[in-house]
Amino acid sequence: MRFMMIVKATKDSEAGVMPEDKLIAQMAAYHEELVKAGVLLDASGLQPSSKGWRVKYSGSKRHVIDGPFTETKELIAGYTLIQVKSREEAMEWAKRFPNPAVDGREGEIEVRQLFELDDFAPSEAVDRFRDMNLGLQK
Repeated sequence: MRFMMIVKATKDSEAGVMPEDKLIAQMAAYHEELVKAGVLLDASGLQPSSKGWRVKYSGSKRHVIDGPFTETKELIAGYTLIQVKSREEAMEWAKRFPNPAVDGREGEIEVRQLFELDDFAPSEAVDRFRDMNLGLQK
């Protein structure tokens, strides 16, 4: 089972405030534990939304909207992707995640399970994703 721990953005992360070395060290130690346990698939921080854009769809039309985006609570500052044996194991790892907010302020992560290709009904389209090695547990 794969889970994504989504680090929610804050006003500081959206303003480009970089975390102090102490927080980076805590994050490094936590991610080293994930590596030692053999459950880490990927992890990264994201640049502020001011450096990004959204594509809004209306039927076949596409409209590009440049950042920044005002609703900080809806934005993502980073993620950690893990593969574990159960929802409970993912929850235990999530509870150990260091507070991602600068200076220990109020922070939040959201944890979501990823779909696996086996969750979908067999089809030629699903097989195309298998052929690309996407959506597969390692």
